[in-house]
Amino acid sequence: MSRIGKQVIALPEKTDVTISAGSVLVKGPLGELSKSFNPIIEVTINGREVTLAPKRETLESRALWGTYASHLKNMVSGVNKPFEKKLILEGIGYKSEVKGSEIVFALGFSHPVNVAIPSSLKVTAEKNNITVSGINKEEVGEFAAKIRALKKPEPYKGKGMRYSDEVIKRKQGKKSA
Repeated sequence: MSRIGKQVIALPEKTDVTISAGSVLVKGPLGELSKSFNPIIEVTINGREVTLAPKRETLESRALWGTYASHLKNMVSGVNKPFEKKLILEGIGYKSEVKGSEIVFALGFSHPVNVAIPSSLKVTAEKNNITVSGINKEEVGEFAAKIRALKKPEPYKGKGMRYSDEVIKRKQGKKSA
């Protein structure tokens, strides 16, 4: 039995969930999200509550039960309050700024690095703090990881791009004799 899958998902006010042809659509004040679910997991709506249960007990259904419950919970919370990831750019000469629909970085390379911002996300960059926010948790996390991969933090001086809650393990440099 899935501990996460067994939990009942409560729907806040102004949030609607509809199921049609294997896809679940969640509408809320900030927008709408849809995701297709495998038919071996049954989604039922009882008033302001949503429950998930496997139709038959198989290895695949047990694996998907908790996963789909987490996806649905993230969709419900995303259409009510946007998800947010904060990144910090550390290093002398490292800069970031949003220009139109792309974010431009100066990361110590011989050229500026341009990254297109997906239309469903909102990105702000003030000084060396970058904030990625949106209603889809997967897109927010994926875009933040894509940005971080441009200049990962190095362990000697801590330069590079890191998440705001990430702790960089520092190494000791060369020892002089």
